[in-house]
Amino acid sequence: MSLPRAIALFSTLLWACAGTAEHRHERTPAPPEPPARAEAAPVGGEATTAAEAAATPEPPAPEGPVPPVVRIPLEDQERIDAAVEAAIARGEMPGAVVIVGRRDGVVFRRAYGRRALEPAPLPMEIDTIFDLASVTKAVATATAVAMLVDEGRVDLDRPVAAYVPEFAADGKSEVTVRQLLTHTGGLPPANPLSDFEDGAQGALERILAVRPAGPAGRYQYSDLGFIVLGALVERVSGQTLDAFARTRIFEPLGMRESAFRPGAELRPRIAPTERSERRDPELIHGEVHDPRAWRLGGVAGNAGLFSTADDLARFARAMLAGGALDGARIVREETLRAFTAPERAGRTVRALGWNAERGGAYGHGGFTGTALWIDPQAGAFLVFLSNRVHPDGSGDVRPLVRTLRRMASEAASRAGPPPPEGAPVLLGVDALRRDGFRRLAGARVGLVTNVSGRARDGARTLDLLHAAPGVTVVAVFAPEHGLSADREGHVRSGRDARTDLPVHSLFGETRRPTAEQLDGVDTLVFDIQDVGVRFYTYMSTMLRAMEAAAERDLRFVVLDRPNPLGGERVEGPVLEDELRSFVNYHALPVRHGMTPGELARMLNEERDVGARLEVVEVEGWRRAMYWEDTGLAWVPPSPNLREPPQVLLYPAVALLEGTNVSVGRGTDRPFEVVGAPWMDAEAIVRRLAEERLAGVRVEPTAFVPRAGPHRRRRCNGVRLEVTDRDAYRPVRTGLALARALRAEHADRWDPERLALLVGSRRTADAAVAGEPLDGIAAAWEPELARFRAVRARYLAYEP
Repeated sequence: MSLPRAIALFSTLLWACAGTAEHRHERTPAPPEPPARAEAAPVGGEATTAAEAAATPEPPAPEGPVPPVVRIPLEDQERIDAAVEAAIARGEMPGAVVIVGRRDGVVFRRAYGRRALEPAPLPMEIDTIFDLASVTKAVATATAVAMLVDEGRVDLDRPVAAYVPEFAADGKSEVTVRQLLTHTGGLPPANPLSDFEDGAQGALERILAVRPAGPAGRYQYSDLGFIVLGALVERVSGQTLDAFARTRIFEPLGMRESAFRPGAELRPRIAPTERSERRDPELIHGEVHDPRAWRLGGVAGNAGLFSTADDLARFARAMLAGGALDGARIVREETLRAFTAPERAGRTVRALGWNAERGGAYGHGGFTGTALWIDPQAGAFLVFLSNRVHPDGSGDVRPLVRTLRRMASEAASRAGPPPPEGAPVLLGVDALRRDGFRRLAGARVGLVTNVSGRARDGARTLDLLHAAPGVTVVAVFAPEHGLSADREGHVRSGRDARTDLPVHSLFGETRRPTAEQLDGVDTLVFDIQDVGVRFYTYMSTMLRAMEAAAERDLRFVVLDRPNPLGGERVEGPVLEDELRSFVNYHALPVRHGMTPGELARMLNEERDVGARLEVVEVEGWRRAMYWEDTGLAWVPPSPNLREPPQVLLYPAVALLEGTNVSVGRGTDRPFEVVGAPWMDAEAIVRRLAEERLAGVRVEPTAFVPRAGPHRRRRCNGVRLEVTDRDAYRPVRTGLALARALRAEHADRWDPERLALLVGSRRTADAAVAGEPLDGIAAAWEPELARFRAVRARYLAYEP
């Protein structure tokens, strides 16, 4: 077969990952040993000369591990999860790591599936190291060229031969640096592997002297062009490409685990790629998959870089910030814009070293199943790392990457604010996970949870325990609103779709686990987000589950969570015994200021439950912190508490829910509005203004609820907004609303059931009678003081 026909045939095997073509591993004889580069150490990194070391700035101090974090809404998380898990189920890759981020940091970060199927199954971890394949072209080679352009040492429109004279052979003397960066230099995609048989130096000489496959100016994706650009970087800088990338790109940006030819100590964390009949060992693991980069010693301009998703996220953040991160600048903003701007490349659109779109997004993919995409207009980026070629080269992640790119931009636009400075808040499940689930080793678990039972990175507690070594999840128990927390009323038992475990409802005819449901269980684990309000039923469910555990001498483990209303303030009347119910389960004030773990300890002792109780405490949370201070994503624990501002208003507005007004259920603003068709909104606003309520704004509004009282009828009412959460007193605010309704609408408003949620007939009657708020609060203060004294014995967290 002639060389042109061989090249043409080879080009039909090009594979596009996120729009980037790259070459399939060829099964041809390999040299006995990959040749080592004279400039580089054989294992564990690159050698640097004394002069280079003296000129290299000190790298930034290590930041420690990146904490797991998720800042996007639950629906976005679930869309990403479903897309990735479906691709794994279809066999498109064994597993993946996905990061979505913005300039201000990561907003989604999760690992899926397995990093290895052979020789033994191994789970994918967030810090798995991947062979980036052609992502090397953009992150290492094109970035290095941009830095040299920035320094005036390379001119994009000068011939490559001005820097690498041998390249002028065979009519290439006028091919420019820009043309190689855009794959329009006329070079063939690749050259025969027989060109590499006498070592790296001879192979490079043949690549530099290669005959063009066509005229310059026509787009032809070419690995050879980027191998030449890698040689150009070495000639101009005086450093090997790997040393240049390490000292000039990775170290300044804090990319501590990005390198060509990673050291043997990193091998256990590296995702293997493809089986190879011609390599020893047969499974490619820890060395570059690309056959040409491998024959060049593992360092080449087209491939060879290994990295983690966290490191690539730092690189992407630097790109969104104009070429700098955390005070370290690697390239000027103007140069970066020039390299990433879309331009015509033959009949396609490219940037300099990147794929590009007319809208301004740019990125690159890798043959092994990797992709990095950056969208400056949306201010978002996607890192997708997989080893889709493992173990037999048959995977395909291109459709998934296209889907994830769209999802990433949409999710990033809805992400919450960056986490606060300082140590991250770790939930009880995070602490359990970090410690290898040792506390539950050998346990047969019944898990009481719902959709809010998630780790900091968004992983379901149910999935984590189901996959944890040495832990057997026997059954799942769901509180009011069901496992998905999206239902009202009676909730039926069923099965969890993901794990196929039985899910027993604890809201309906059965409100505590039965002996039959607990058969085979030796440990009940509770992980549900509470909202810090007495009449929210999840803590009542916890009490009944704890009583069932005590009766059967089971361990009861609470995975603690922050109180979203903070842990300092308590307010409202303490529950009167005659009003005790499933909703009002213990002598607590409306706002109790305790976490689930603290409440569990109080209930276990004060009610003499006698459970073998253990609490896995939250770390990094202080009592003064509200939810917004934690850096945690809010996962709605029930259908109408969709955002933290609604949680702040819940203990005020929900006090009225037993009466004949709408509190916004069935609207987009549940617990932010109160209204009825007969309400005089302006008069209610005037009445509330006279109360001089602190920390809350009240204004007239109108709405049509789709559920609850006055369903499908226009309601006039008021909208509330907390303006100062420290000054705001929710119970006082709710009782002020009751006073105003009674004063303006004594003939229409029915307060008969007001006491049921207030928890005190004395308080409810005083509000209906129009007594001053100060006097109402003074009347409940003696009982509240006694509660504070009892509460103090069970508090676990610092102010």
